[in-house]
Amino acid sequence: MKKIITILFSLFVCVGANAAVDKNLVISAEKYLNSITGLNGGFTQTSNGKTQTGLFSMLRPGRVRLDYKNAPIQLISDGKDLYFYDKSLDQITTVPLTSTPAGILVRKKIDLQNADINVYETSSDKNTFTLKMNLRDQEGLGHMDVVFDKSPVKLKSWSVVDATSAKTDVVFNDLKIKTDFGKNYFQLSRHKTASTNDGDDFYD
Repeated sequence: MKKIITILFSLFVCVGANAAVDKNLVISAEKYLNSITGLNGGFTQTSNGKTQTGLFSMLRPGRVRLDYKNAPIQLISDGKDLYFYDKSLDQITTVPLTSTPAGILVRKKIDLQNADINVYETSSDKNTFTLKMNLRDQEGLGHMDVVFDKSPVKLKSWSVVDATSAKTDVVFNDLKIKTDFGKNYFQLSRHKTASTNDGDDFYD
């Protein structure tokens, strides 16, 4: 058994070490991402066997919003933190944006070659190409596969695998350039902050 485990581990290490990275694809993706300030369009998300649709919005640096069509859920980043907002319960889960692979795509300057972002594998077919990436020295936080259309280069989808190996796939549709979002568009408008004897306190 010990010998089998050793062989499997060696194979795993070799696969990772020999993964190919096409520098030209990395440069194309980096150039495209840095040219985009804001995007808006539809998305289809698949996670835990469930599929949901909704509206995706992004404004660099740091701001993301996903509104789900048939679920009382909203995902918002205000540039610092990422909030998962369950409207039916009026509850929020908050994590630092920098601790999520998705935060890679909304930085002020996206450097896929020399910064803390590690593109460890690329692949390509006739119409698309894919970058597999994670945060350097933070592989335990998860990784992200980002798929781009080739001609012209355009964001097509992403898949995020978190620290628990749970996978979420998001496919975008009808993405368009948009930067004129409302002033508070990437802010939660109201949520529960505490429970009191007289009921729940809220703030705007």
